[in-house]
Amino acid sequence: MNRSTVFLGAALALAAGPALALDEVSFGTNWLAQAEHGGFYQAVADGTYEKYGLKVTIRQGGPQAANRSLLIAGQIDFYMGGNMLESFDAVKNGVPTVTVSAIFQKDPQIIMAHPDQGIDAFADLAKLPTIFLGKDLFITGFQWMKQAYPGFKDEQYKPYTFNPAPFIADPQSAQQGYLTSEPFEVERQAGWKPKIFLLADQGFDTYSTTIEAQQKLVDEKPDLVQRFVDASAIGWYNYLYGDNKAANALIKTDNPEMTDEQIAFSIAKMKEYGIVESAEALTGGIGCMTDAHHKSFYDKMVAAAVVDASVDVTKAYTLKFVCKGVGLDVKKALGG
Repeated sequence: MNRSTVFLGAALALAAGPALALDEVSFGTNWLAQAEHGGFYQAVADGTYEKYGLKVTIRQGGPQAANRSLLIAGQIDFYMGGNMLESFDAVKNGVPTVTVSAIFQKDPQIIMAHPDQGIDAFADLAKLPTIFLGKDLFITGFQWMKQAYPGFKDEQYKPYTFNPAPFIADPQSAQQGYLTSEPFEVERQAGWKPKIFLLADQGFDTYSTTIEAQQKLVDEKPDLVQRFVDASAIGWYNYLYGDNKAANALIKTDNPEMTDEQIAFSIAKMKEYGIVESAEALTGGIGCMTDAHHKSFYDKMVAAAVVDASVDVTKAYTLKFVCKGVGLDVKKALGG
């Protein structure tokens, strides 16, 4: 009997007896609601969090949100981190937060190019005169690209303003993006499919869409953390393989600009590229992390001078809540 069955059985047994108050939990995302947050919305919509004794409020992120700061200040319980660099930075600066789960085995960051310019391999991008990048990726991922793939140079960099028009207009350019977003928009606007290179498949092997908590919560309420991690994993299996209509309705309520077409595209790409399910998650379950995976990314970031070698990477995360196979039975039952 796996852990998800145990928790669910306990929850159902409690439900048959006197009603107990749910533990109220707040979870802040790092951007506007979208399919990439789908499993969390699913666990709200289908009652999974409630079955685990939780009343979860999702606080949507976005340009004006400061959800990570709210986590640090103790104003929310959990936060959805972008990648492990945030956790490494927290260790460096003595911020008492820790990653307790990693929903995405692969960071969805991509570099895309025009399909008819002879860009057949990732290293071919170094031949282009222009690569549109956001500042954050330039000072992190692009520094790794220069170290791992000689030929890339700072002179290629031009600021990406989250408008694909300059890229579409210049066939001798490349542009950063999110696997589940920018390719969809380019195809919609330009009528052609861009050439896609997922940074994770080229060696930029950070976890992504992590769940972070304050160290104090992990120490004082490990059962609550475990229940949130487990229920979130099950929510993700149900979102990817079950009926996700109610979750998508919640996503569109929080973010009215989100469309059914964009959501369907995002889910398909997450499955195609193994964003949620690959590597250790295939056997350990969604959210699984390992020491070796963290060290691999940390070593690459140190080599690229992105992360200080004095950072103790082991303080950035804990493995005590993951890799227990939670939700694998749910996936099997759904035919996933």
